[in-house]
Amino acid sequence: MATFAVATTLSTSSIAPLNARRGFGFGFGFGSFLSPTTKPKRPSITTTLAVATDSSVCFNPNPNPNPNPNPNQLVLPSNESSEMLLRIRHTSAHVMAMAVQKLYPDAKVTIGPWIENGFYYDFDMEPLTDKDLKRIKKEMDRIIGKNLPLVREEVSRGEAHRRISALNEPYKLEILESIKDDPITIYHIGDEWWDLCAGPHVDSTGHINKKAVELESIAGAYWRGDERKPMLQRIYGTAWENEEQLKAYLHFKEEAKRRDHRRLGQDLDLFSIQDDAGGGLVFWHPKGAMVRHIIEDFWKKIHMKRGYDLLYTPHVAKADLWKISGHLDFYKENMYDQMSVEDELYQLRPMNCPYHILVYKSKLHSYRDFPIRVAELGTVYRYELSGSLHGLFRVRGFTQDDAHIFCLDDQIKDEIRGVLDLTEEILLQFGFEKYEVNLSTRPEKAVGDDDIWEKATSALEDALDDKGWTYQIDDGGGAFYGPKVDIKIEDALGRKWQCSTIQVDFNLPQRFDITYVDSNTEKRRPIMIHRAVLGSLERFFGILIEHYAGDFPLWLSPIQARVLPVTDAQVIDY
Repeated sequence: MATFAVATTLSTSSIAPLNARRGFGFGFGFGSFLSPTTKPKRPSITTTLAVATDSSVCFNPNPNPNPNPNPNQLVLPSNESSEMLLRIRHTSAHVMAMAVQKLYPDAKVTIGPWIENGFYYDFDMEPLTDKDLKRIKKEMDRIIGKNLPLVREEVSRGEAHRRISALNEPYKLEILESIKDDPITIYHIGDEWWDLCAGPHVDSTGHINKKAVELESIAGAYWRGDERKPMLQRIYGTAWENEEQLKAYLHFKEEAKRRDHRRLGQDLDLFSIQDDAGGGLVFWHPKGAMVRHIIEDFWKKIHMKRGYDLLYTPHVAKADLWKISGHLDFYKENMYDQMSVEDELYQLRPMNCPYHILVYKSKLHSYRDFPIRVAELGTVYRYELSGSLHGLFRVRGFTQDDAHIFCLDDQIKDEIRGVLDLTEEILLQFGFEKYEVNLSTRPEKAVGDDDIWEKATSALEDALDDKGWTYQIDDGGGAFYGPKVDIKIEDALGRKWQCSTIQVDFNLPQRFDITYVDSNTEKRRPIMIHRAVLGSLERFFGILIEHYAGDFPLWLSPIQARVLPVTDAQVIDY
């Protein structure tokens, strides 16, 4: 039950009211509080204190309806919404490569695609500095000002090989070898420079507004993403249709920097990554641990309310388990090395699914038992290169809010609908109201017969339709073992984050030979549904930090009230 501690004492002094701040309350912890009849220690002190000692009293299905610092901010176009913007960014990447080779003739070009919010190009050259970016941008402006035409040319594979060899561009030769279709397309910028490219581009460099282009940063990148290959210099840039869009983007970027969970995590003393322990391993400090406790407590209670049984399972298992599950065949590069214990090989778990199946297999099941819902906040471990680690967003050990549902064929739709309802309830509680939903269907190669695939896919579609949610269909984009629904949440800055997944699985029940006894006493195989709502608890916490800029709603704050002395003289007493 929620309880309140309230204390008010009055003095003759006039005290201005203190307005409660909704956000992060750091101060004294909960101790003993004055009652309305208690005499104050000092007659001159006025204290008014109201504390919710049970966080559930602050439960609000929409704790922060408008965390966006600028709701009237210009809505920026995307590569998907603007064909012209995509062309501008692609051409800007080529113009930048041309500028680099004009200034640094020994630089070797590799690839230069458009990306979200801009473009990049990778070069094999000496390390660059920020001063170099200014030189390159100045040369780009010169090229743009000349309004050079972009001309598409088709050549034979042999001719392309001859031209690239003449320029001594080894990376382009490697790219040429990977292109299967003929003829080969080349794009010229005037008669001064050309690149192996399929397009599309603007008609001429003059279609780029040089005042809406900016070079942002330099980073290292391995060729083909392989650490065994050369380290390249990657230059990132942004390009927009006009200056107003660039200004809005730079504002967005500055706001994103202000909200960076890595900085706020340190400033608010929430978590850390300790070099002495290793990268990608999260240390939850007391305040961050309190927020995590609140999240976990809420998660457990709402799952039990929805008919889930909670599990706790080991972090390691015999390597043979991962062979049965298929992880050693298909996921080995993401797993840590095996360890030998008394002549048996063990391995850290990369996923929780096989453990939940073992719990299911620990006893016989009848058709009357279904649906069976089990859930766990289970820590898993993934092998990640140090260069890919990023705060809480990409780590080596993290906790998944994993759940698995075992059900009958005719229960799939109801169970999927139940998962969607639960997902919506949880996400709304944390202040996320906008979603992007994708349904991925059967690929060309898949396990399971056509009938069960059709039934499962229809169940997902019907459940989404019943919710009234708009969704995109990724035809053939499902996993080989079943169709799935992915849900991306939108944060205060309009960024989309993949969190929730609902996956039907026809593969693991077969691999582990899980069964139940039907009404005719015959053995049948149940349907298995994987689902996660938050995804990684660490990653979701990072998203929350950035969504609220560290200014959490009251029910999530590690300290929900502060005692504020009236004057400095009372600091010692309080």
